Amino acid sequence: MAFIDLMKEKARKDVKTIVLPESNDERTLTAAAQVMKEKTANLILLGNEEKIMADAKALGADLTGVAIVDPETDPKFEHYAETLFHLREKKGMTLEKARETLKADYITYGVMMVKENDADGLVAGACHATADTLRPALQILKTAPGTELVSGFFIMDVPNCEFGANGTFLFADCGLNQDPTSEELAVIADSSAKSFKALVGEEPAVAMLSHSTMGSAKHALVDKVVEAVKIAHEKYPELNVDGELQLDAAIVPSVAASKAKGSKVAGHANVLIFPNLDCGNIGYKLVQRLAKAEAYGPMLQGIARPVNDLSRGCSAADIVGVVALTAVQAQMA
Repeated sequence: MAFIDLMKEKARKDVKTIVLPESNDERTLTAAAQVMKEKTANLILLGNEEKIMADAKALGADLTGVAIVDPETDPKFEHYAETLFHLREKKGMTLEKARETLKADYITYGVMMVKENDADGLVAGACHATADTLRPALQILKTAPGTELVSGFFIMDVPNCEFGANGTFLFADCGLNQDPTSEELAVIADSSAKSFKALVGEEPAVAMLSHSTMGSAKHALVDKVVEAVKIAHEKYPELNVDGELQLDAAIVPSVAASKAKGSKVAGHANVLIFPNLDCGNIGYKLVQRLAKAEAYGPMLQGIARPVNDLSRGCSAADIVGVVALTAVQAQMA
C-alpha cells in the first residue's frame, strides 16, 4: 500500500476537523470534495457560502457535509477578535485592527479557529506564500513546548524505488529556513527524525547532505555540515545521524561501501537534511518532477498545533494528501 494510502487509513480511524481557508481556489474546492468522499477529515471552508457552493457546482465538486463558515456572519467572530486583540495587544494590536485582520485574512481566521479548538488543524498555501501561513501560526499558536526551531519538511514517496523506506523519504528543510547554522541543522535533523518516525512508522536514518563525503572536499560549506553532525551527536545521542554525505553515498549501498565505510547511515538513509533552502527546494522539485514522486508538504514541525503549508504549484491531489497528514498530526497531538 502506498504511503499516502496508509496515512488516509490512519486518518479515518480518528477523524479530525481541518480548516481550509482558501475557498477561492478551485484546487481547494476539488480537494475538499475528494476528502469528504474519502472520509479522511471533517472540513471547514471559510468564505461566503453562496459563492463557494456556486463555484463548487461549476467544478462538479460535491461539498455535501463540508461546514462553511463566513467570517462576516459567524457568531464567534467577536470572540475571535477579542482573543486576537488580547494575544497581540503588546505588539500594538487594537480591537478594531483585530476585527479588520480577521475579515481580510482568512488564514488568520482559520488559525484562530484552531487556537480556540473549533478545528484541529489548518492547511493553506495553494495561493499564498509560506510567510502568509506561517506568520499567524507563530503569532497565535506559538511554538510547541521544548521547540528550538520551526522547520519545514516534505514527505517524498518515490515510485518503484528501492532506496529509503521502500521509496519513502523525508526531505528537510525544503521550505522555510534559508541558510541554517550548524546548530540549526542539528535541530532540524532531530525534529525531522521524530516526524519521520511518527508519520512513516520506520526507524529514521538521518543523512546530513553535502557536496562532500567524509572529508572528500574542503570548504566552509562542508565545515558547516561537519559541525552540524558533531553537534547532533553530542546533543541528541540517540539520533541515528551521520555525515557529511553526498546524496549517492547517503542512499545507495554500493556507493556507501566505497565512500563511507563503517557508517551506520550511509547507503540506507531515509531522512535527508539539506545544507540550505536552495538545495532542499531544488532537490524535492527535481525528485517530484523527474522521478514522478508524490511530494507532501511543506509540512511544518515545531508549531503547537498542526498547521501546514502547500506549494503554490500544488495539485488538488496534493491538498488531499496534506489534509490526511495534518489529520494524523492532530491525532498525535
